[in-house]
Amino acid sequence: MPSFWKHVNKVLKEAEIIIEVLDARMVEDTRNFEIEKKIQTLGKKILYVFNKCDLVKDDKLKTIKGDLRPSVFISSKDKLGTTILKKKILEMSRGNAVTVGIVGYPNVGKSSLINALSGRGSAKTSSESGYTKGFQKIRVDSKILLLDTPGVLPRKEKDVTKHSRTGALSYGKIKDIEGVALELIADEKELILEFYKTVGGMDDEPEDILEQIAFKFKKLASGGKANLEVAARMLLKDWQTGKIKS
Repeated sequence: MPSFWKHVNKVLKEAEIIIEVLDARMVEDTRNFEIEKKIQTLGKKILYVFNKCDLVKDDKLKTIKGDLRPSVFISSKDKLGTTILKKKILEMSRGNAVTVGIVGYPNVGKSSLINALSGRGSAKTSSESGYTKGFQKIRVDSKILLLDTPGVLPRKEKDVTKHSRTGALSYGKIKDIEGVALELIADEKELILEFYKTVGGMDDEPEDILEQIAFKFKKLASGGKANLEVAARMLLKDWQTGKIKS
């Protein structure tokens, strides 16, 4: 991780505008306040980009911008909002050629955003967090040059549940997968019940809901008991890959 910060600091110094890519489902959880403070100290312009807006219901989209401005909604997966984003970048640069740094948590969709802007597979992508390893320059057009960075977390942040929820820690690498899944169910019970259509209800405890999910999808251990670990990993995978919409 320290070498990743070396790349990030280089981008922050070289770029004139910094795009912080945020997950529209979890805006506050994916803000990197350490990077934001560095941007402010360096006197650089920041543009907030809410990615994965296709995973958020319309009524919620209206409420998430808050005080984060200037900002743009996009879905790099569906290439929605990229034209507006380009216009916003040129508006902030007053029409001049500009170098734009792309920063954000692991797995918020930085590389997918770059590919949507450039119209080609310039930045390699993966659903696995931490896939982008180093410093990349990508030309969008004659006026916009992008500098990509690997996803980094604030140095002192050790919140495994938060990192699991945002996808910064891949579902395949979570040790206490059951504990993380139970917290997610407690926080997002209505969404999860709606997605899995379990036989349970809002009054059920997270443990009961996870067990019902295991039985429904035949995630079973010996003796026909619910395999809660396998069910929990399925749940986290569905959440991190965007199948469960908020």
